[in-house]
Amino acid sequence: MAAGKQARAQDTQRKRQKARKVGYVVVGLGHFAQDAILPAFKNAKKNSRLVALVSGDPKKHRVLGKRHGVPVYGYDQYEECLALPDVDAVYIALPNSMHAEYAVRAARAGAHVLCEKPLALDEQQCMDMIRAAEDSDVKLMTAYRLHFESANLAAMEAVRKGKIGEPRLFSSSFSFQIDAPNIRVDAEKGGGVAWDIGVYCVNAARYLFRAEPEEVFAFRAQGKDERFAETEEAVSAVMRFPEDRLASFNVSFGAASTSTYQLVGTQGSLRLENAYDYKGKMTLELETKGKKKRTLPARDQIGPEISYFSDCILKDREVEPSGWEGLADVRIIRALYQSMETGRPVRLEPFEKRRRPTGEQEHRLPPTQPPEPVNASPPMSE
Repeated sequence: MAAGKQARAQDTQRKRQKARKVGYVVVGLGHFAQDAILPAFKNAKKNSRLVALVSGDPKKHRVLGKRHGVPVYGYDQYEECLALPDVDAVYIALPNSMHAEYAVRAARAGAHVLCEKPLALDEQQCMDMIRAAEDSDVKLMTAYRLHFESANLAAMEAVRKGKIGEPRLFSSSFSFQIDAPNIRVDAEKGGGVAWDIGVYCVNAARYLFRAEPEEVFAFRAQGKDERFAETEEAVSAVMRFPEDRLASFNVSFGAASTSTYQLVGTQGSLRLENAYDYKGKMTLELETKGKKKRTLPARDQIGPEISYFSDCILKDREVEPSGWEGLADVRIIRALYQSMETGRPVRLEPFEKRRRPTGEQEHRLPPTQPPEPVNASPPMSE
């Protein structure tokens, strides 16, 4: 077993040294994959290249294979695809319920794994992914694109440098009117507004406070809208962090579009508009003794994370955000759902997370111009 593992590692290393570009399979070709991930390989071409696709849609096989000049495999051909000589890594953009299975299978085949958030649907699935990567000596990274994005990193740095004093109160709203049917409201596929967009608010509170919550409480609203027959329409949550810092957020699939957070400190505050979206400009407002407003242009947010992951693979560096970062959010969201069920606050076990995002991770790339998607619609009307 050990000899086989060592042989695979040596063979993989020889491949990397020869190519100097990491070969990726994108698994799952929904709207986000077509609109953001696939176009990003043009920006990440210095050290990354697309070598294959995986989809269950015959039209996507025909059109996207030709468009990107790569072979397309069905889900029943996943292992065959992973065995291709050019495959070094997978980018998993599947429904939430499929993340763990396809990540573990990739890791066991010797492929590095970049997986969309939420990493999985419970802590055990996260640990299965982490252990599979460790056992096969491959890297597992959670695709938190905002850890490389200029406006969010500028907000983090402002807090880290004490520009608003001690951070005390975080609040956020993230919502839009969802077009159903959609996997985001399909319970069997891991849908739900807390899983899908609540994870952004949870992660933002954690990287701005640079700490882990100790207790959470949440309400959910479902209403009578047929779009939400299986999952909640909206969630309102509070998280208590060490040193009596509080974070609250509201997320909804049945409200007008908003994407913002505010952090109030003892000596000032900051506010970020369009905080979580992967397209469009962002406006960061910092208010201390005076008010400073800064608008940052639209940029590609996926290319930087792909480039960073490839660099870590080629140079054998530890990745961050790692699988543990994904696990940190999953445990919190699970606790929020528990609170919704019981109507009571839920205490969280201590969780140590030493590494946090810093401004050093900023990577600016121009926005992409994706072609018309194939058999894939955005979650909301554009």
